[in-house]
Amino acid sequence: MSKKKTAFSNNSRRDFIKGTGLATAGFMIVPRHVLGGPGYVAPSDKLNIAGIGAGGKGRSDIASFAESPNVNIVGLCDVDDRQSVESRKSFPKAKYYADFRKMLENEKDNIDAVSVSTPDHNHAVAAYMAMSMGKHVYVQKPLTHDIWEARMLTEAAKKFKVVTQMGNQGGSGDGVRKMKELYDTGIIGDVHTVKCWTNRAIWPQALQTPTKKDKIPKGLNWDLWLGTAEMRDYNDAYLPFDWRGWSDFGTGALGDMACHIMDPVYRILPILYPNQVECSVSDSFKGKFETADYPKSFPNSSKIHLSYPRTDGKGTVKVTWMDGGLLPERPEEMGDDEALGNWDGGVLFIGTKGKLLADCYGANPRLLPLSLNEQFEVEETIARVPEGHYLQWVNACIAGYGNAETSSSFDYAGPFTESILIGNLALKAYFEVDPNADQTSFWGGSKYNGRKRLLWDAENMRVTNFEAANKYVKRNYRAGYSLG
Repeated sequence: MSKKKTAFSNNSRRDFIKGTGLATAGFMIVPRHVLGGPGYVAPSDKLNIAGIGAGGKGRSDIASFAESPNVNIVGLCDVDDRQSVESRKSFPKAKYYADFRKMLENEKDNIDAVSVSTPDHNHAVAAYMAMSMGKHVYVQKPLTHDIWEARMLTEAAKKFKVVTQMGNQGGSGDGVRKMKELYDTGIIGDVHTVKCWTNRAIWPQALQTPTKKDKIPKGLNWDLWLGTAEMRDYNDAYLPFDWRGWSDFGTGALGDMACHIMDPVYRILPILYPNQVECSVSDSFKGKFETADYPKSFPNSSKIHLSYPRTDGKGTVKVTWMDGGLLPERPEEMGDDEALGNWDGGVLFIGTKGKLLADCYGANPRLLPLSLNEQFEVEETIARVPEGHYLQWVNACIAGYGNAETSSSFDYAGPFTESILIGNLALKAYFEVDPNADQTSFWGGSKYNGRKRLLWDAENMRVTNFEAANKYVKRNYRAGYSLG
């Protein structure tokens, strides 16, 4: 193939920009210090941000926002004093709270925007309260713990007219834009199959629910940490990081990594919601025929199949997710020593004419075989985000709702999160007994729902052919927590 440059059609580029919130990705606030002299930023130009979750990822999120000269960190909230030490040292003037509800009420006149980086089960309630008070919000991935919560936050962002962003940083990266540019040349044809994979989980999973009552560490408010979840005794198995593997708190490998790895799939291809899902999982046997305590703990590895009707009417896109170290078959176009994704995982588009591979975050997109990339050059036609994911949100908040866009605003991130969490619904329903199945067979799998194909009614957020699965669409919150 001779070397050539291929540009987007205007319609293709418009569709991508409209669908991903990049119409003003190059938008930059011109701060007053440009007019008032070097180093000068008027107080009125500052965006006052409060962080809910000040340790771990929350600490790095807050620090990233503070890189802007137009940001004040005015509030910090964490239920664990041990985790928030570094943030409190870095921002000694910020008011510190344990309960986000008290912080938002007490500081509502001082806060313009809120960052939420708590365990997954408390994302929605914190974000919704902030939005209802007119505060812009940045929420770590996955946007929510439950499917219903994602729909509620999507609607809330429109209702309260606030600037939003989910913390899937790859959504603002160059990789997914180059991947779209490659895809739109038509070189791989119409995509019909996608493979996604990750090495996660890197925390314990497939565990029995703890029964031992451990001593609550000093500095941890266990009641506030539980938040929306039902009360239970503290156990060291949950903290500080292992909560991700427990389904009452986290969303497992899929929730942790699909917002990064599946982002190119959802952002580039003409899909919205799947209409079918099925899964298989690895069993952990603790004794004869005794399985791990699903759905309280996610399996060590899983494979999830999602079927998406294409919105352009050209059939269906089959998306397979694999975690726990499971990998797709190596494409025949790849050499034995060529990297299949990277350490975190990868995504492979399979089209009618060819294949397109990328690493986690949509990074390093490349055609297969790799020799094609030396012969085929694509013109850069989609605006990049030079300020990055964090400051893009900061700048959009300063500009005000409707005046600038973000890469993962909730009108994108909400449906995307729903799509991901439908996979978790299948995992949680795996060991629900199907009353119509052959109860005498265990090894064939018919005793459980595991191999049942679940039919999904996206509009009504319901499984139509297995009622037992619908209890995983929405949780009941503990008293004191609600959406609206």
